[in-house]
Amino acid sequence: MPRKLIKRFMPKPEKIRAHKSLGFMAPHMGDPNLWMLTRNSVSGAFSVGLFVAFIPMPFQMLVAAALAVLLRINLPISVGLVWVSNPLTMPPLFYGCYRVGAWLMNIPVSPHPSEGTLDWVLIHFNQIWPSLLLGCVLVGALLAIASNVAVRLLWRWHVSHSWNKRQSNRSLPIVLSKQAPSKQPADD
Repeated sequence: MPRKLIKRFMPKPEKIRAHKSLGFMAPHMGDPNLWMLTRNSVSGAFSVGLFVAFIPMPFQMLVAAALAVLLRINLPISVGLVWVSNPLTMPPLFYGCYRVGAWLMNIPVSPHPSEGTLDWVLIHFNQIWPSLLLGCVLVGALLAIASNVAVRLLWRWHVSHSWNKRQSNRSLPIVLSKQAPSKQPADD
């Protein structure tokens, strides 16, 4: 993976450790594995971040951070990927997960209101929560597995590509600039 690109967007560990709201996690944030950019750490962070993003609960970032510390994977990536489900994307994501869960449970889908209101969710919550939860867990798990495999394959391809590029650069003949041969005085 392009570590330089990822490092450019990642916050510095010192800045996160100094954040007041994360003071309770400060003892655990000294672990260097939480900040490493290795294939295992990044692919695990993608899995945790995307899985937690699809679980309908408050404080998703704290759950992702706790799982990152527990599993010793990249903390900023796992917490950042939780924002896949943000206030703009939550209604269509969770409605899609609800439809998947309803299809799996063979339950008729409640009609979607013309405007996605919180009142509709509260009125129909007792009917939709089992389907919603099943769909969210299933979609989250499938995306976690798919992202883990995709990151590992992309990482492997990038390393192989860089290795082959270096090998081909080493095998190129060095072309010396043509210089006129220096005339040395003849020994007479």
